[in-house]
Amino acid sequence: MERATVFAGFGGQGLLFAGEALAHAALAQGMEVLWIPSYGPEMRGGTANCTVIASNVPIGSPVVDRLDAAVLLNPPSLTKFLAMVAPSGLVILNDSLITQAVERSDLRLVRVGCTELARAAGAERLTSIVALGALIAAMGFIDVETARGALSAMVERKHPELLAGNLIAFDAGLAAVATVAVTR
Repeated sequence: MERATVFAGFGGQGLLFAGEALAHAALAQGMEVLWIPSYGPEMRGGTANCTVIASNVPIGSPVVDRLDAAVLLNPPSLTKFLAMVAPSGLVILNDSLITQAVERSDLRLVRVGCTELARAAGAERLTSIVALGALIAAMGFIDVETARGALSAMVERKHPELLAGNLIAFDAGLAAVATVAVTR
């Protein structure tokens, strides 16, 4: 079973880091993984995205034309990636910045106020960590504790002083999925 997920938004929202955390969690579960970052020269404030492919068998190609899941943190990302999500795919939308309606009815759509929850956790740069928690809760592909452990190990390695905020943001994303409607 192979799953392709994109994290997309503004540079500075931490989405490359969140994608890397997902990749580490998949590795910890014994999966084959590709993590593919993409960003322009404007990085901070410009658009950025990363794709994570996780599979129980060797990955044949890094080319993704259909996504199983998308974490979309800003309106330009919605425009760019929504059409790539496969029918019955999962879309996590940052309800703090994306207010427009989603016209597709063949998706599992989860709206979470990622930016607001990140601010409440201590920093807007934790937006993607909130979204990561929501993705893990809604996707069911990666074990919650494995993801929390991968995130913790990554943060502790470079910035142990930021671990508490990251875990608060991750848990806020997990909890948000339990309280919001998942629509089709």
